[in-house]
Amino acid sequence: MFNRFWLLSTKSRILFGTVLERLTVHGLVCAQRRTRRVIALAGHTLLFVPDFFQDIAPSIDLLRPLLPQCNPYLRSLKMDCTRLDDSSLDFLLHPSLQDLCLRNCADFSGRLLSELGRTCKDLRFLYLSSVAEKRGRAVDVLHLEEMLSGCTQLETLILMFDVSIFLRHSFARVWALASPKLISLEIEYISSVMMTELLNPAVGLHQSSSHPWPSVLPNLQKLCLSVDYITDTMVSTISKCLVSLTHLDLRDTPIMEPRMAFDLTNNGLQQINAHGKLKHLCLVRSQEIAPTFFKRVNDLGILLMADKCSAMESICLGGFCQVTDTGYKTLLHSCSKLYILRVFHGTHLTDLVFHDIAATSCSMTHVSLRWCNLLTNLAVTRLASNADLSTLDLRDCRNLGDESLRAISMLPKLKTLLLDGCDLTDAGLSYLSKGVMNRLVSLSVRGCKRLTDRCISSLFDGNSNPELRELDLSNLPNISDAAVLLLARSRILIYELRMRQCPLIGDTSVMALASMQVDENMWCGSSLRLLDIYNCGGITQLAFRWLKKPYFPRLRWLGVTGSMNRDVVEALARSRPYMHVTTQGEELGTEQWDNMEDAHLQDYDDVDEFEEWLLGGGGGEEDGSV
Repeated sequence: MFNRFWLLSTKSRILFGTVLERLTVHGLVCAQRRTRRVIALAGHTLLFVPDFFQDIAPSIDLLRPLLPQCNPYLRSLKMDCTRLDDSSLDFLLHPSLQDLCLRNCADFSGRLLSELGRTCKDLRFLYLSSVAEKRGRAVDVLHLEEMLSGCTQLETLILMFDVSIFLRHSFARVWALASPKLISLEIEYISSVMMTELLNPAVGLHQSSSHPWPSVLPNLQKLCLSVDYITDTMVSTISKCLVSLTHLDLRDTPIMEPRMAFDLTNNGLQQINAHGKLKHLCLVRSQEIAPTFFKRVNDLGILLMADKCSAMESICLGGFCQVTDTGYKTLLHSCSKLYILRVFHGTHLTDLVFHDIAATSCSMTHVSLRWCNLLTNLAVTRLASNADLSTLDLRDCRNLGDESLRAISMLPKLKTLLLDGCDLTDAGLSYLSKGVMNRLVSLSVRGCKRLTDRCISSLFDGNSNPELRELDLSNLPNISDAAVLLLARSRILIYELRMRQCPLIGDTSVMALASMQVDENMWCGSSLRLLDIYNCGGITQLAFRWLKKPYFPRLRWLGVTGSMNRDVVEALARSRPYMHVTTQGEELGTEQWDNMEDAHLQDYDDVDEFEEWLLGGGGGEEDGSV
């Protein structure tokens, strides 16, 4: 059947591919059942739409007809594997694959890694998350060895799971088999000792420092790690061993304040960029578990680092509680090519850092200053001199108010604006409506306690064609159903709406969103792909009737409170198996590569027929549904 497809003219193949791109999985399955030609050619769908399964979690029964085992043209595949296990490997893994993203692989064993090495020898990009996290699913270092030795063309490897499950000594040994073409490596969690030994086994073997280091990851340019502790030893080893490194991202989350031997100091910072090629640096200590900081780094350490980092383009620093304005100003004035600046928990960062920013050669496009509570509106006014700003993250800067929005509204290229916890009012938001609102793609005002229902009219008043893809109105005690009704009447095209922890939001909001009409000439229905109404005070069982088919046809993520309506929630999850329903307050969202813009909907009949077929037929509703 594949040869039949390629006998078509180029123009015909492009036309057919365009049609397939406009179908959802629901529509394709329905079309397969009706049209013989689509059945014969459906295997090519993923040639045009490699991320077909990125926003649903298919079962093996759905996967089998859409991913035939003999498809030699499949190059790229992105899959949510929540409902899959080892039995689906024959359908997932194709020798022709070059790019593969498999997330939520908790029900797979280490065989997944082994089979990748045996089958997918041409892989260039590999993303794996949550491998073998389900109890009883074993994974061994030998599985990793087979993958690394078999995937000889690998250029990017992202392992989003805890690799400390592997034996330390064996783990370091197998990385000598990694592809010399590997230029990017990301690991969700690894101990600093394991990483040090991976790059320099002599450390683990207690050999002398004069012992020649083996050539491990010789061409690596990008390294992103989450570790237990960022230490001088690990930073020094990385800097010395990875001679081609241009991008270094290190994050830790200590459970207690580290001792000197397990911490980062001024001496460690001085070792960074030993080979002078580093352009992107991220060093972050998270306070997620305990309030820990880099207490052994001060302005002197930043000064020593800046001397070697004048060519830096992106800097992210988090948890440096001893660094003052002097250190941060040194970076701004030393790094003339800097276009991304991120500072988290800058406890001593004040407006003075940006006093003469216009005099620097920096032309920043992304600025994030989160948990920097000494900043005032004056700092934002000076930052706004960077007319190229496209992303501005000022979350949890408690002293920023309406006057900062006046300056922000003038930014001509701003796309993402995050203002969580700032001291804003409805009147302040009206500044945005006169400027950037038509250009914004993402806006968050979570936790801005003074906002009321009028904030919606303040935002969208006078906007002719806004297309806001993400809007976060969470934790606003004074916002009610009236605000959502205003939003629905505004016909704003929104894909992700978060309203968690809003006590005055109730059933009326859900009904308004379900029947929201974006354009009178388009299909009448919600454009939402994500809706978070967790712990909203007015949600009852009535709202769940409007969350069922055929309403919200595009919805893939739903956050609700499960304890109050457990039976109702479970019935909803059963009736819409490809919608992620979370009930414990988890933050919703898809992976970074989930950027599909599906503006093409199926008729009610198609959606109903697909779900009926998927769940085993039957004309009535499922047992236990609302």
